[in-house]
Amino acid sequence: MKKMTAVVALMAVFTLAICFNVIGAVSVELMDKLGFDIETATSKIGSMAFALFLTATIVQLFIGPLVDKFGHKPLAIIGFIVTSASMFLLAFAPSFILAMLASVFLGIGAMCLNTVGNTLIPVVLFNGKDPARAGNFGNGFFGLGLIVTPFLVSIGTKAGLTASMAVTILGVLVLIFLIFALLSSYPQVSTGYKLSEAFKLLGEGAVILAALALFCYISLESTMNTWIKPYMTEMLGGSKNAEAVSNAGLVLGFFGVAMMIGRFLASAVKNLTAIGTKVIAGAAVVSVITIVLMIVTKSPALAVVAVIVTGLAFAPIFPTVVGVTFAKFEPKLYGSIFGIIFAIGLLGGTFIPKFIGNLAEGKTVQQSLPIAAVMAGILIVIAILMGLTGKKAKQ
Repeated sequence: MKKMTAVVALMAVFTLAICFNVIGAVSVELMDKLGFDIETATSKIGSMAFALFLTATIVQLFIGPLVDKFGHKPLAIIGFIVTSASMFLLAFAPSFILAMLASVFLGIGAMCLNTVGNTLIPVVLFNGKDPARAGNFGNGFFGLGLIVTPFLVSIGTKAGLTASMAVTILGVLVLIFLIFALLSSYPQVSTGYKLSEAFKLLGEGAVILAALALFCYISLESTMNTWIKPYMTEMLGGSKNAEAVSNAGLVLGFFGVAMMIGRFLASAVKNLTAIGTKVIAGAAVVSVITIVLMIVTKSPALAVVAVIVTGLAFAPIFPTVVGVTFAKFEPKLYGSIFGIIFAIGLLGGTFIPKFIGNLAEGKTVQQSLPIAAVMAGILIVIAILMGLTGKKAKQ
């Protein structure tokens, strides 16, 4: 049954990605369906992303102890059920209020699956002996999840499906995953975090730096998931152009493809932890360059290239930050560390995309992207500092 458990862990991070990018993937269609006027549309989409990530930030603080007390299975089941229900609600929401409610439920389901997936992956992959490599491989399926929604929406639109139908299909897919979660057995390991240990870890420099790194990174990833499609729609001809909207969704899908490929490639690198901070810094440098290209270019083709290369650059950052940080502590503290750094990281995903949406109101998404370039620049500095914290933090 161990293989079944690994499948559930991979399904969890796969579904997590769908939760994180479904709003961006259907954003243009939502604007039209819910009758958003052009002046406030970007702000409202930003508010939905804000609701998702703010909910996720709060929920993440409690999910770890719940996994510790009740095990992975109940949280996996709850995660798949709530996520599926939120997909159906988002697909058929007749008003902005209900779309916001769907975003809140997405945040709850996402964090259940996030904690289950990312605490199981280091245990069930590579015999539990290489958490950094396991994290990159496992989160390659997160990249695969980033592909599914925009491709389904874009290709489905060309085939006559509406965005609502595409999201409904995703809801059904998550219910199928639920069956695997119900049938699987789970290891009895102490991977959830305890609040008493978490408070002690708040004083560790390595944990603080990792949390700041994820604040920057998750803000970048959620910005791309939320705003690539509206950005490319602007570049390709505007929301009134059906072909432009469809092709913009495909570009968001290619971003996910790049993330997936990049993580699978990173998982093939042995001793990745040893060079991890250099990889993070280098990836952040490339991200600054590509985001600046997205800001200054007037060429749709160059914009597409910049988006794809940004996906490749982003790919190893999250798993490597987690792996490098884990390597400085005993495995018994992994759950506590993950809970802290991911919860703080989610604050970046909560506020930065919303801020960009507010700035884009009455302007363009392209004009608001300098914020993302600044976040990538800060990440370079943090990565350098991470490399200076020493090989082993105190226990």
